[in-house]
Amino acid sequence: MKMFLKGEWVGRDSRIDVVNPYDGEAFDTVPEATTMDVTAAVDGLVEGARAMRAMPAMQRCEILRRAAVLMRERVDDLGTIISTEEGKILAEGKLEVARAAETIDLSADEARRITGEVLPLDAAPGGVGKLGFTLRVPVGIVAAITPFNFPLNLVAHKVGPAIAGGNAVLIKPATDTPLSALKLVEVLIEAGLPEEAIACITGPGGSIGRAICEDDRIRKISFTGSAEVGKVICGAAGLKRVTMELGSNSPLIVLDDADLEKVATATVATGFANAGQVCISCQRIIATPGIHDDLLDELQPRVASHTAGDQLAEDTKVGPLVRQGDAERVAEWIGEAANNGARLLCGGEREGAVVQPALLADVQPSMRMSCDELFGPAVGVTRAANIDEAIKLANDTPYGLNAGIFTENLDAALRFAREVESGNLHINWGPMWRADLMPYGGLKDSGLGKEGPKYAIEEMTETKMVVIHGK
Repeated sequence: MKMFLKGEWVGRDSRIDVVNPYDGEAFDTVPEATTMDVTAAVDGLVEGARAMRAMPAMQRCEILRRAAVLMRERVDDLGTIISTEEGKILAEGKLEVARAAETIDLSADEARRITGEVLPLDAAPGGVGKLGFTLRVPVGIVAAITPFNFPLNLVAHKVGPAIAGGNAVLIKPATDTPLSALKLVEVLIEAGLPEEAIACITGPGGSIGRAICEDDRIRKISFTGSAEVGKVICGAAGLKRVTMELGSNSPLIVLDDADLEKVATATVATGFANAGQVCISCQRIIATPGIHDDLLDELQPRVASHTAGDQLAEDTKVGPLVRQGDAERVAEWIGEAANNGARLLCGGEREGAVVQPALLADVQPSMRMSCDELFGPAVGVTRAANIDEAIKLANDTPYGLNAGIFTENLDAALRFAREVESGNLHINWGPMWRADLMPYGGLKDSGLGKEGPKYAIEEMTETKMVVIHGK
């Protein structure tokens, strides 16, 4: 495919292969953009921002509505593209399309709800006879720097609110998975979005990301990715607004009174979806003594039967990781834990980019398998003496994105909600759950700001204060 800038689909002599991670075969290419392409794209978006600022909310809403309809009509094609370039199984690819269409629809809803407020200025000294109200206006140009693991929906979470808020948007998709973002651009233009209001450039993240950060005409950066890269972007962004959706190593606390079957079901569902390549994937289980052994017995056969393979085969449950290097790292961390006292109960074998889902017991908090972000199909179980120790272990991390607990005790559930340092907290389910309308974001090194169309629009618009002075 070509990239899109200044209202045109553009190619370059230098190309980047788009690879199916299962077999390592290239099935498409995209241009390798340069910093000059960033400048050219922003040049075009300046005019697009003016057009979007003048566009009525009703029209922005209608464009997004049409785009959502087109996405649902193309669910099979879009889902196959997602699965082929990213590695998630076909069912997960099609589910992502459905979610992305919903995200665009939610953005359309919010385009009609951007409001200010009236202030009682006569409540302040000297305010008698004056009328005050606020207006929310677009920031101008929004840069969306997106990750590989949800190459359509996480683009939609940035592009939909940007358009709804009356902005132009520059998309920089992950180098491994650019096709889904380019297809979304096609859909939006077909739905009626002015061509000058959107750009999508493909290429290496380092140089392009730096150019985005340094261009003062871009007023907002929304980034999803690693904490390390997020810190670099924040350091280079200057006075730009930033939203950072960063990493995690999400814990699941399991207390003695938990429903074993529900815990096991949730662990498989939230620990191995997308081969564990989800920032809120269940990575750490912290179990108290009365349930610990029974939980392992319940989990082991379920995990062992959850085998990985070709993501395009209909019966595959878990696909490959996006890169073989990532699979090698995951297998290394699993082996490292097993060699240092953890028990590997099943899985962990690697072939190419495929790692079989793994379950480990006796995982120590100091092991990389526990304290860093694994981003792979493995779950480690750690024993805690009681809820006090469980909460302490859950918080013993620089991250704080999602966490879960299983308990029938209301007091314990509320204590978990109050004391665990996480932006999203789930009671009687695993940490990997998100409704696309909710405020989603982390604490500590897991990020800054919130996503979800309503909340993203708040950060992609600015407040103007208007005062009418009476006679």
